[in-house]
Amino acid sequence: MKPRHPVIILIGTFLCVDLSQTALSQTVTVNTRDQIVRATDNAAPGTTILIAPGTYQGSLSFNGLRGEQNKPIVLAAADKENPPVFKGRNSCIHLTDPAFVELHNLVLTEARGNGINIDDGGSYDSPAHHVVLRGLTVRDVGPDGNRDGIKLSGLDNFRVENCTIERWGSGGSGIDMVGCHDGQVTGCTFRHSGKIAGNGVQAKGGSRDIVIQRCRFEYAGGRGVNIGGSTGLPYFRPQVGGYEARDITVQDCTFIGSSAPICFVGVDGAIVKYNTIHRPQHYVVRILQESRGSQFVPCRNGSFSNNLIAFQSDEIRGATNVGPGTAAETFTFANNHWYCIDRPERSHRLSLPVKETGGSYGTDPQFANPPRGDLHVLDTSPVRDAGVRTQSVDSQ
Repeated sequence: MKPRHPVIILIGTFLCVDLSQTALSQTVTVNTRDQIVRATDNAAPGTTILIAPGTYQGSLSFNGLRGEQNKPIVLAAADKENPPVFKGRNSCIHLTDPAFVELHNLVLTEARGNGINIDDGGSYDSPAHHVVLRGLTVRDVGPDGNRDGIKLSGLDNFRVENCTIERWGSGGSGIDMVGCHDGQVTGCTFRHSGKIAGNGVQAKGGSRDIVIQRCRFEYAGGRGVNIGGSTGLPYFRPQVGGYEARDITVQDCTFIGSSAPICFVGVDGAIVKYNTIHRPQHYVVRILQESRGSQFVPCRNGSFSNNLIAFQSDEIRGATNVGPGTAAETFTFANNHWYCIDRPERSHRLSLPVKETGGSYGTDPQFANPPRGDLHVLDTSPVRDAGVRTQSVDSQ
């Protein structure tokens, strides 16, 4: 019979627990890769594993790591001001079929595949669920090909909060979601080069009910947020439902650069509102259909409202780009403010697929300091009810 209380062992200056005698709820501090593996393999619901500062080899893989409601298993930095660094190998951390698991304040870098990979283990009818990623830094992944900072496949009821993702694969995404549902991406920063073909955030493969809010995208790939995409039929989760993505909301985000900050691709309903978009390189919005066949509806029912867009006439090809096979006439554009930086008199010359209601044009929004990336508007700004809201908003 196991003792009712953990046996405490001092290792150097760190407090550790005898991993052969774990209690139901405990905190374990570790400072080697082997200790991380053993602590995680032996973790029970409610266990918190604090990882000491240092550099650890990547390719940590855990299958079926499961906490319980109100008793998550947490892997976190022992000192969030000096977080542990997981470096290299295929993926720095790979979680297969987790539930009620959280990762806090870790650095993941130089993975050849994906920085973090979380998936359902191929069991589409029993998704991974209740995962929280908070305060992570993921950088220098790939660098070439379809390599993602964070890859989520078949994950439900999740939150990605206050993470920074920088420089992922040239054909990948900062966060790539395939068949994910009921999730939030909040307060994250995405940095890359607008010259790559990848995305800042992508939600496809049957993804639904996801909110992307209060995030910052700095040249975050060719497509800042790719709502939808192109997914092979076997990879839809739980099955093909007629759309790549549905009921996706993008709100209160800041976009700098990118070929097209917002793309609706094979969508059946999505909302983009109260965002600030500065100097897009080709288009503001693209409406495309990449997954084709009788099982898919045409890209439809998108809403683009209350956004603040500042563009230059010599950089932009048009406000929107509409591809074949879409139902662009079902989209709505309302209450956006458009400002052509170099030629304000051309601000109203927009190529929208439908007539906008309540739009405003040509007035300088008075950004605080665009050269330094500060796109807050001054108190004297004439723009009202468009762009990022300064007060906190609840997900909708």
